Amino acid sequence: MASKTTPFVFRSAFRPARIASRSQCRSFVASSRLSSDSLNVHRDTPENNASIPFKFTPQNEKLIEEILKRYPPQYKKAAVMPILDLGQRQHGFTSLSVMNEVARLLEMPPMRVYEVATFYTMYNRNPVGKFHVQACTTTPCQLGGCGSDAIVKAIEGHLGIKPGHTTKDGLFTFVEVECLGACVNAPMVQINDDFYEDLTPESTVTLLKALAASASDIANAEGGKGAITGDDKNVKSGAEVGEDAGRIYNKGGVKGTKSRTNEWKENLREY
Repeated sequence: MASKTTPFVFRSAFRPARIASRSQCRSFVASSRLSSDSLNVHRDTPENNASIPFKFTPQNEKLIEEILKRYPPQYKKAAVMPILDLGQRQHGFTSLSVMNEVARLLEMPPMRVYEVATFYTMYNRNPVGKFHVQACTTTPCQLGGCGSDAIVKAIEGHLGIKPGHTTKDGLFTFVEVECLGACVNAPMVQINDDFYEDLTPESTVTLLKALAASASDIANAEGGKGAITGDDKNVKSGAEVGEDAGRIYNKGGVKGTKSRTNEWKENLREY
């Protein structure tokens, strides 16, 4: 009669072999490697490291003073999000130097600023093109109008890049994003601060062509991303250039909505 321990011994003998054949590394990351690295990991690059100096312009320093008036002095660290946004608009993306300068101004541990900047996806941790094209691909945009798949295909075909990449000339960065809250006018894309809705493949290409045509004007604005410029009155701010470009889009029959940059400034003035 076989021993009662035989099954146990048999299983134990083969267990090391089975374990050895398994991968000893388990991944808990469900998103793509590109997105995961962008959100959670910093690696020094020539354009993004702590040795690159960053200071807010005099005009932005005045704006920071106005922002801080909205918070009690002992809670000024609560202004971290709008000041990070201001730094991104000036510099073009939320670099390590931008975060360190915000931490210095608000007397916060740098790690606290890093936590905010890496949590919210609107802070671009790596350089992006002058035009950050964000195509919504969630359910309403998938089903609305021609569908977001057609919009994504049109963008890829015209720009010659896949989501997560930037064109060689540095003009366009293209990404797919989650719902942007304009479901009633799906499909739509957000480009920098502006929403463009009820799109078709044809109007999307028209929009991209208009953006490329306005690139020379955008280049006159510091950072090219709605940045606040210096005190030179002859230099247009990014918001002003965006308004000029908006007129070009309208001529092409593309429906645009109010710039979030202007709305943010108006709210600040009304406070």
